[in-house]
Amino acid sequence: MTPEAHHHGAEELCDAGLGLYARALREGHLRSAEATAAPCLIDHGILHPALDDLDRLEPVSPTVVLQRLLRSSEERIVDERRRGQQLADAFEPLMRLGTSAAANDDTPSLRILSGKERTGQAIEEAMAEGRHELLAIQPHDSKVTKRPDILEGAIKRDQAFLDRGARIRALYQHTARHAPYARARYEHLTGDVEARTLDEVTDRLIIVDRTVAFIPANADRSLALEVRHPALIAYFINTFDRFWHLATPMHPQAVQPPTLNGITPRQRAIAALLIEGHTDNVIAERLGMNVRTARVHIAKLATTLGSESRAQLGYLIGQSGILDPEG
Repeated sequence: MTPEAHHHGAEELCDAGLGLYARALREGHLRSAEATAAPCLIDHGILHPALDDLDRLEPVSPTVVLQRLLRSSEERIVDERRRGQQLADAFEPLMRLGTSAAANDDTPSLRILSGKERTGQAIEEAMAEGRHELLAIQPHDSKVTKRPDILEGAIKRDQAFLDRGARIRALYQHTARHAPYARARYEHLTGDVEARTLDEVTDRLIIVDRTVAFIPANADRSLALEVRHPALIAYFINTFDRFWHLATPMHPQAVQPPTLNGITPRQRAIAALLIEGHTDNVIAERLGMNVRTARVHIAKLATTLGSESRAQLGYLIGQSGILDPEG
C-alpha cells in the first residue's frame, strides 16, 4: 500500500496499522523503516521516536490511544450535530419561502422544524385547524411521561379536537397498557377516541386530517419533518392502517394475556429480538420499557427454558418452538 493510498480517519486504524501496533507493544519498539507500511501510526501519534534513538519507534499505551480516538470520534459527532443544527436553522426561512411558493403553485411541500418546542407548536396549529381525524403512533418516551405539564396540555389539545366532532386513533406499544399516563389520558378523553397497542411500533408519526403529517428528522427528535406531499401522506396512512388492524384495543381493565408453556406474549416478543442479536438496551427501546424491566423478562425467560447463559438462551429459544407461527 503506497502512502498516497493510505488515507483514513484519525478515529480508525487499518489492518496493517493494527498489526504493527500489536507487534510494537509485544516487542517494545519498531524500527522506523518497518512503519512505512502504516504511516497512520506516526501521523496519529500512536508510535513516536525514542529520545535516545530517533530511528526507533516506541508505542503509546493502548489506554491513551483508545481515549484519544474516542475523544476524536465524540468531537466529530458533536461537530456534525452542530453543523446539522446550523443547516436546519439556515434553511428554515428558505423552506418557508419554498412552502409559500409551492402553495401558490398547488405543489406539495416539505418543511424542516427545528427544536421540539417549534415542532409541538406546528402540531398544535395543525390540530387547531383540523376538523376530521388524528392518526398517531406514539412510541414510549420516558422524558414525556415525567412531565405532567406536557401530558395535561396534550389532553386539553386532544379534547378540543374531539369536541369539534373529529376522531382520534392512537397506536402505542403494549407497555403503555400499564402506564399511568396512558390510562389517565384515555379515562379523561370523551368522544370518538380509541387506542390500540402492539409489541413494537414505528417511530413517532402524527397525521392530521389526512393532509399533513409530522415525523422525526433525526435520532434525538430535535428536528422534525412536516409533510404535505399527497403520495407520502398516502403511504403513511397505509402504514398506520396496517398496524392498526394488527393491534389490540387498549382498555382500562386489560386482561392478562395467556401464556404458552409458561411464556407470556411479552417474553415471546423479547425472545424474537434476542435471537436477532439485539442488546438489552435496544430490546427495551423497541418494546417501550426500561432496561431493568427488559432484563427481568429475559431472566424469567431463561429460567423457564432452563438456560444458564445468554448464548444457550438463544439456542433454547430456537429449539423450544415458541416463535413458530402456530405458537
